Amino acid sequence: MSQPVVSVVTPFHNVAPYLVQCIESVLAQSFSDFEYILSDNWSTDGSTEIAEAYARRDPRIRLIRQPKLLSQVAHYNAALAQISPDSEYCKIVQADDSIFPECLQLIVKAFEQSRTIGLVSAYYLKGNVLRGSGFPYRVTFLPGKDMARLYLRTGVYVFGSPTVVSYRSSLVRATLAFYDESLLHEDTEKCVQILENWDFGFVHQVLSFLRTDNDSISSAWRNYQPESLDWYIIVQRFAPIFLDAAEAAIRGKESKRDYYRTLTEEALRLRSADFWHYHSEGIKTLGESLDRPLLAWMIVKELLWLLVNPGIMWVRIREILQRLLSRFDAGHS
Repeated sequence: MSQPVVSVVTPFHNVAPYLVQCIESVLAQSFSDFEYILSDNWSTDGSTEIAEAYARRDPRIRLIRQPKLLSQVAHYNAALAQISPDSEYCKIVQADDSIFPECLQLIVKAFEQSRTIGLVSAYYLKGNVLRGSGFPYRVTFLPGKDMARLYLRTGVYVFGSPTVVSYRSSLVRATLAFYDESLLHEDTEKCVQILENWDFGFVHQVLSFLRTDNDSISSAWRNYQPESLDWYIIVQRFAPIFLDAAEAAIRGKESKRDYYRTLTEEALRLRSADFWHYHSEGIKTLGESLDRPLLAWMIVKELLWLLVNPGIMWVRIREILQRLLSRFDAGHS
């Protein structure tokens, strides 16, 4: 019996410093029965020439040039639309990330536990930090709904990024746009959506490396507390689907309290208009707007608490003064 075919997809745009390492990590796989789609989103920094050189050398590589400059999510969707109709499994490797040599082999093994598995993940390195821990030891298969409940109840986060997870290719081919471009964290939400009808596989090894020292689209909002917003959106959207009504209501209240507690702390740090725009736009994906009366009330409560804890209050005042000074220096540099 022949091995299943894997589609590996790397969308790229102006990532010349990292693209070689990414491509080499894919070509170094112990599992060789794969196609490799490199999708160029109008690069101008030499990335195109790097991809062309590799495509000439290896027949498994297909270089695709998008007809116009696309947004990141639209580009990912366009690249995924090119996978082979014979492909069984699909693996995105983002252009500034890389995968370890046994990645594809172990992913295929995880999928082959059951034809009901639609999503596979593993441990990963984010910079020098191990991530993806917390999944039950020795467990390599969970019914999808159980995995979703584990996530909603404990926050154990095994989805990482598109580089971390792999999809059954039939799910990718089932829609013209795999990721919903209207969502803020479309990749995480896609993973949870899959778990509603498909099961989950996990590999207890580190299979991918996510770079953190580069400038990327996400780096601009990396300090905007995206995890807090992401968790609030996930719980509000999916708790009613995977949990009973009583537990969903409890999780919903907890997530809202925690989210607005984070916003309160950030408000007292005098966050910029860009920070508030990010959260306002993100919460719109739920059909909500920021609850400003609630936020104002929580800020008042926090200020009152600081008044009766003067030691902490002076620490906060010093932080605010330092932030104002840094803004002043930036404005006059």
